[in-house]
Amino acid sequence: MSTDMRSVDGRSVAEPEIVATVDEVDGDARFVVADIARDEAWASVPEADACSLDEWR
Repeated sequence: MSTDMRSVDGRSVAEPEIVATVDEVDGDARFVVADIARDEAWASVPEADACSLDEWR
């Protein structure tokens, strides 16, 4: 079975479209990573617990 993924603008996508941002949720800053090509494909952590770019290297 294949999955037909579509991006937010309706075009068909073959690969994930991963984005990241810092967003405020209930007054707390959270680091959010999401695949905008799929519904409900995201994860978030408190910004203070997120790794810096230097730590990922």
